[in-house]
Amino acid sequence: MSSGIGRRRLVAALTAAVAAVATGALSAPATAGPLPDPAQGLLDGLLDDLGGADVSLGPVDTTATLEAFADTVVPGEKRHARDHAIAGATGGPGAVQAGAIDMLRLPELGLGPLMPALAGLLCTEATRYALGRGKVLLPSRPAFVALDFGDRTRLTAQLTGPDAVDRQVWVLLALFASIAFDNAAHLHTVKALEQRHPGLAWLRFPAPDADGLWRFPTYSYGKRLAREHPHTTAGGHPA
Repeated sequence: MSSGIGRRRLVAALTAAVAAVATGALSAPATAGPLPDPAQGLLDGLLDDLGGADVSLGPVDTTATLEAFADTVVPGEKRHARDHAIAGATGGPGAVQAGAIDMLRLPELGLGPLMPALAGLLCTEATRYALGRGKVLLPSRPAFVALDFGDRTRLTAQLTGPDAVDRQVWVLLALFASIAFDNAAHLHTVKALEQRHPGLAWLRFPAPDADGLWRFPTYSYGKRLAREHPHTTAGGHPA
């Protein structure tokens, strides 16, 4: 499998998954196609792009690597003293505590088989970044995890820049980190609030009324813009 085909499949699968989350129609993305051993094919292609350089990626811990990326997009505090995935760049919860990895693992989205490939690609880019700047990474950690927060941020900015080759992959992956924190898209909102979802709690997302519905006593524009249709149902839907 060439790196080009692998990239297209990654973009197709991530795009379908984002659309499913956005519309609430969670289902496995049919456009991705079968992905036999996606990580190895993608890594082989990207290592070829390095011009045949002898590059050792070291360990590729899928969860830690994707956690580190999510933490770069929406930073949070470390979970414990030996937490290397979360850089601890700020206090309070971040994308990892908000369930970014749980979202990627939703079986309805079909992204589980892609996660090793995404982590491998990210570690390849981190290795390339470190080599280009003469940085020595700890061999016991995945390459992206071994970067400090400043370098993670600079690399992520490069990967999502307007001229980046794989920009769509990283922008879509960053979007998952954001929506996991901002609206707990992988959970029912009422249940997320009951469980004190870290992102919603941090943003002070309002609780629903006793019947589980949200109602707003004031108009956002300060005035009523239109009259309610006479056939509107009690739940606020058109008849």
